[in-house]
Amino acid sequence: MNWFKNIKDENDNKMPLTMKNYILILVGALIIILGFVLMSGGTPATVESFDYDIFSFRRITLAPIVVVAGFAFEIYAILKRF
Repeated sequence: MNWFKNIKDENDNKMPLTMKNYILILVGALIIILGFVLMSGGTPATVESFDYDIFSFRRITLAPIVVVAGFAFEIYAILKRF
């Protein structure tokens, strides 16, 4: 994370959010998108068959945890002052 410490902007002291904040916000958005991708997928249910894969650990447990962690990271990224 040495590259992260070297990011400088002459307007950092004047602006409420610095360039580092924007980078962290982007990372948080990518984490949220990853959570929604983990939730997606599967075959559509039809009248003849039902796919029980929608109740998998990945979709029911892991994906919501990743999405909530992404939103928590977003809050941190906005409130952290560098």
